[in-house]
Amino acid sequence: METNSPAGYLSLEGLRSAVAGLHVDTVILAFTDMQGRLVGKRISARLFLDNIAAHGAEACNYLLAVDVENNPVDGFAMASWDRGYGDMALIPDFATLRMLPWLEATALVTADLRWMDDSPVEQAPRRILQRQLERLAERGLTALVGTELEFLVFDDSYREAWRKGYRDLTPASDYNIDYALLASSRMEPLLRDIRNSMDGAGMYCEGVKGECNLGQQEIGFRYANALTTCDNHSVYKNGAKEIAFKHGKSLTFMAKFNAREGNSCHIHISLRDTAGKAVFADQNAAHGMSTLFRQFLAGQLAVMRELTLFQAPNVNSYKRYVPGSFAPTALVWGFDNRTCAYRVVGQGSGMRVENRLPGGDVNQYLAVAAFIAAGLYGIDHGLELGDAFTGNAYKGDVPRVPASLDEAAALFEHSAVARDAFGDAVVAHYLNAARVELAAFGAAITDWERIRGFERL
Repeated sequence: METNSPAGYLSLEGLRSAVAGLHVDTVILAFTDMQGRLVGKRISARLFLDNIAAHGAEACNYLLAVDVENNPVDGFAMASWDRGYGDMALIPDFATLRMLPWLEATALVTADLRWMDDSPVEQAPRRILQRQLERLAERGLTALVGTELEFLVFDDSYREAWRKGYRDLTPASDYNIDYALLASSRMEPLLRDIRNSMDGAGMYCEGVKGECNLGQQEIGFRYANALTTCDNHSVYKNGAKEIAFKHGKSLTFMAKFNAREGNSCHIHISLRDTAGKAVFADQNAAHGMSTLFRQFLAGQLAVMRELTLFQAPNVNSYKRYVPGSFAPTALVWGFDNRTCAYRVVGQGSGMRVENRLPGGDVNQYLAVAAFIAAGLYGIDHGLELGDAFTGNAYKGDVPRVPASLDEAAALFEHSAVARDAFGDAVVAHYLNAARVELAAFGAAITDWERIRGFERL
């Protein structure tokens, strides 16, 4: 099949050839919603080429105004019953057109969301990141990003897990398999299928390793420009679940499934100038860190408490922040120190900072957007970076990560930095999403409450 594009990707002409050769009969037009999920339409490949490719398609604007159950909820200015829940346009970004090897004869293209007057939907996660990349470009900078996403594998299928109420599931390993090869080999048919399938979808898979929790794994991909990495992240996360289903298994990216280690999504970033030169490195500076890098990192420490909502968007996200769990509780930085929220690694052109705040449940577009916004705050204000933290950051009198979604939402609401970087409409939109999540959690009766109160209270 001729694609006329790098492996896994398709040009529009390559898609025409693939459709004519009966290699593709379905095109998925998709975008990432507030919760970080791929949503969209499966379209006949013939109709896509005849009509949708030139004009896009429509979808109800409620898709950016629902809870995790896909129920429309009140409080969103952009979409409501009062506004009639009209349409928004899904405009394909053909730089993202790719094959999906795990789905027969299927290609996927990522969409940008626009209103019917052709103005962008500013609340869309991809658009929020694009705005921060535009701010970088105004300063002659681009961002390279890599995301490291962990998940837990279970021997139960998704439908079996649903019927069990996600209780008493069988993890795909029986003990800590961090870097272990033997027990991870039991999952290798699934893991290999995911790795090779993602390579076939245009990604550069680096490898896989076991993690600490039962059945826990991390598949890593090579860094790319920020938008490409975040687009790939959505395709990978959705595709990994689809592939697990085909193997009769299930996997979860939720931040904290049980009392053991949670699922992280560490995000690495470095900046380049318009000539492609690494601007975080300066061989003549202390520790090889340029002034710009130090300002970027100082910005994280100065304002990330206010922007944590974009790093940890759910009630469950904050249960991951446990001392001694490899999830950070301290907003400090250090050299290769995994107890810190920000870990500086690499040297020379490979020097970068790892943000350890996000969990596997994060919306990566929002997390990277906040990462960049905080860094730009530090650069624009010429902030000074304090000394690296040494030792155990779980201990000591240092600034702490917000302890709950409620705290993070309050900080976000009153953040001038958030409003300046993202705009009042975006801040209001995601504040409402947080309040919807908090209200749902507050109304829920948990197993913990029943166990404590059924007989003994």
